[in-house]
Amino acid sequence: MPTIVVVHGAWSAAWAWKKMRPLMRAAGHEFVTPTHTGLGERWHLSAPSVALDTHIHDVLGVLETEDLTDVTLVAHSYGGMVATGVADRARDRIRQLVYLDAFVPRDGQCMFDMAPPEHRRRAEEWARVEGQGYLVQPNPPPPDTAPEDLAWMLPRRRPQPIATFAQPLHLTGGELTLPRTYIFCTRVGPADSFRPFATRAKSEPGWRYHELDASHNPHITMPETLAKLLDQIARTS
Repeated sequence: MPTIVVVHGAWSAAWAWKKMRPLMRAAGHEFVTPTHTGLGERWHLSAPSVALDTHIHDVLGVLETEDLTDVTLVAHSYGGMVATGVADRARDRIRQLVYLDAFVPRDGQCMFDMAPPEHRRRAEEWARVEGQGYLVQPNPPPPDTAPEDLAWMLPRRRPQPIATFAQPLHLTGGELTLPRTYIFCTRVGPADSFRPFATRAKSEPGWRYHELDASHNPHITMPETLAKLLDQIARTS
């Protein structure tokens, strides 16, 4: 049974992949959706000390305690930061990496390094004034999100510790060489944050590339389409 481990995005958690679970299991996949410390059902563990390394260790812990191998690691959005660190530190367990509209960091970069400078200024100001000195408010969902999905999502999205965005990723084993796929969601927001990574995936060797006619959260807005694509990718050696 192919194993897919999801590394979710910022302010999100395992709950956001609820629509995908029955679809991926019906397609014959073990579909694992861990939640990062300080988010979702683990919100009570939020603290100023929670950083990028915390979330990397969250996923590494699942891989190790569940003894998962030959894993297709699917990273969404901020999850690209986490998944890159996980793939670096657990190279023997990961078969391939899939970046779903996600950040693709290079060694030494933090997420703020890959966003416009005003994003960091706004985050730091909100953390100082509203976020107890360390939390960042969630971004609004894409405008094409259905009202019933907004009613489900918004109460569950939690502010995220700013250190997860500010801590640089340091690769321990050099550049990753395992197979990588980028999925670019073409209904972009005003910032168009993920186009540089799509362009990189189309121009660098070692990448496969796909596009979805979707906004940033296809696991919520078009789960059936995303499930078919992930099934195809996971079965590709």
